Amino acid sequence: MADNPAKPNLSQSQAEYIVKKYYNLTPSKLRSLPSYDDQNFCIAAAEGGAYVLKIMNSVHTQEPTMIELQTYAMNFLHDNGLPTQTAQKTAMGYPMFLKRIDCGSGLQKYLVRLLTYLPGIHISEVPSSPQLLYEVGRTAAKMDVALNEMKHPQLNVLEREDFIWSLSSIPLLEKYMKVLEGDPLLEVVKSVLHQYKTTVAPQNSSFRKCLIHGDFNDLNVLVEANESNGYKISGIIDFGDMNFGCYVYELAITIAYMMLEHPNAIEVGGAILAGWESVFPLNAAERDCLFWLVLSRLCQSVVIARHSVTLQPENEEYLMISSKKGIPILRKLFEMGKEQVEKEWFQSAAQFSDGK
Repeated sequence: MADNPAKPNLSQSQAEYIVKKYYNLTPSKLRSLPSYDDQNFCIAAAEGGAYVLKIMNSVHTQEPTMIELQTYAMNFLHDNGLPTQTAQKTAMGYPMFLKRIDCGSGLQKYLVRLLTYLPGIHISEVPSSPQLLYEVGRTAAKMDVALNEMKHPQLNVLEREDFIWSLSSIPLLEKYMKVLEGDPLLEVVKSVLHQYKTTVAPQNSSFRKCLIHGDFNDLNVLVEANESNGYKISGIIDFGDMNFGCYVYELAITIAYMMLEHPNAIEVGGAILAGWESVFPLNAAERDCLFWLVLSRLCQSVVIARHSVTLQPENEEYLMISSKKGIPILRKLFEMGKEQVEKEWFQSAAQFSDGK
C-alpha cells in the first residue's frame, strides 16, 4: 500500500518527547493505534490516566478552526453527560498546538492534541441486540439535542456548503455516477436520486435544523460490557464530519451504518427509531422522508467509495469496507420498497416503545 504523503510518521521517541515536554506527563506505555490519515498513539501515563496523542495530517492541519470546533464540541458534549473524549490542555493552557516535526522528509507543521482514552470496542464487534440499538438511537438524539445548544463565535465554519458527505449534497453524486457505468446498481442509485429530488427536497424546509455529528457509524461508537451481560455505549469518537444539517439526517445516517453488521438489516431501523423518538420525536415530513434518506446515505457510501478508489487504487480494500457491505442492503431495501420497509420500522418502533 502506498504511503499517504499527508500522514505524519513520528517515531515513538518523538511521541514520548511531545507528551513529556508539552503535557508534563511521563509515558509508562506507548503503542501505535491504527488510523488512515492521522497518526495516533495510545499512552498510559506514570502519573495515572490513559490518553490518545493525535497528530493531525498536514491537510487537516491547514484547517485549525475546524479542528478547534470539533475539539470544543467533544468537551461540550462530555460536560453534558455524553461519553466523548476531552482534550487535555498543554502546560501553557492550550487544547491543541501547532508543531514543526521532521518525520523523515523535512520539517512539516502538524496540529497536535492529547485526548482522553475511551474504554471499549467498536459496536461492530458485538451482537446488535434490540436494546443496544435502542440505546444507539437514544444516544444519537441526545447528542444532537445537546449540540443544538452549543455556542461558539465561529460556528458558521460548520455550515460546510457542498460538503460531499452531507445529506443535503445528494444531487452532487450525479457528477461521480460514471464510476457505476456497466453496473446494474447504477439504476438503483439513479432511482434513489430521483426520489430524493421529488420526495425529500420539497419537504426539506420542514426538517428541524441542527448541528450533527454526521458520521455516527459502527466504527465511531464504542461499547463495553454492562452488569446484565449486555453492552452499554462507552464512547463516541471522530467528529471530522460534523456539520450543520438536520436531526433526521443524523437518524438516517445512524440507521444506514448500523445495518451493515446486522444479520437481518431490516430489523435495525425499528429499535433505533424507538430510541431516537424517546428523546426527539419526528414530525410528519421527517417520517415521510426517512426511508429515502437512509437509502441516500447508502448511495453516498457506494458512489464516493468507488470514486475514491479511482483516485487511490492502492487503498481499495480500506475504501470499500462500508460500501461492500452496504450494496446488498441498498438493493434489498430498494426492492422491498418504501411502504413495506416503513411498516416494518414504524410498527417495530411502536411495539418497542410500548414495551418500555
